[in-house]
Amino acid sequence: MSKSLDRLTLLETFARIAERGSISAAARDLGMSQASASRQLKELEERLGAELIRRTTHALALTPAGQSCLTEARVLTAGWDSLVERFAEDAGGLRGGLKVVAPVALGQLHLADAALRFQQAHPGVAVTWLLDDAAIRFAEIGCDLWIKIGPVPDETLVVRPLGRVERMIVAAPDLIAGRRIAAPGDLAALPCAALEPFEAGTIPLSTARGRQATVAARVALATNNIFAVHKAALLGIGYAVLPRWFAERDLERGALVDVLPDWRAPALTINAAYLPARRQTRRLKRLIDHIAEAVLAIPGVKGL
Repeated sequence: MSKSLDRLTLLETFARIAERGSISAAARDLGMSQASASRQLKELEERLGAELIRRTTHALALTPAGQSCLTEARVLTAGWDSLVERFAEDAGGLRGGLKVVAPVALGQLHLADAALRFQQAHPGVAVTWLLDDAAIRFAEIGCDLWIKIGPVPDETLVVRPLGRVERMIVAAPDLIAGRRIAAPGDLAALPCAALEPFEAGTIPLSTARGRQATVAARVALATNNIFAVHKAALLGIGYAVLPRWFAERDLERGALVDVLPDWRAPALTINAAYLPARRQTRRLKRLIDHIAEAVLAIPGVKGL
């Protein structure tokens, strides 16, 4: 084994330890003993002349030098991955791993199928598919692709908009039975199941012709989980702002109704976020294109 490969191995081990926050967990992932992983981390620190990870009784934390090293480690290992991938594709197919973080509901109900079909078409690609609605630290978790609904709070990433999500006010028929809901102001008497951070005490609405209004919501339930909001709407606990792709089947079977058909909440953009071009692999580019096609097939999502 050459010295250059030894160095790359040290960087890969360090990056995995940083991602997992645990030497033992990283060692299991890499198929080595905990002692071997510890030795590799120590050797890298000795070669660089800097402490990369501060060890405490209960956790590991990156030092400032470790954070800087992690960024560079990803550049170097990604460059190696690209080189390996180039020859692997010439030999008959894409090879390597891809780590994707997607929104919980969208990732579970629609995009997971797209990811599985991609992997089926490219069996040499190992996909790690994680669902998380919260903001992530892209570099620290070793992510290749972050699919996010709404703005991406990381200026170091390239952001590719994939589509715009139509959002509507829906409610169970029993909640509005006997009430005349003809304008946004008529919702004032009804409770609301609010999805944070998108809805709070006020909900802006607009029509296709440009009319605008704001609903002062009487929030009965506030949650960051879209499944809980959906359940609350079905049970008649309150009206909710839901994307059409989430409410479509319930609208078709009459379990929910489109309360104000002429009014819509602000559309949200589905974004694909990833590192700049020098860090991209062919398998990542192909997956992004594949996900982009799948997004546009989702009900209530429009192209940009």
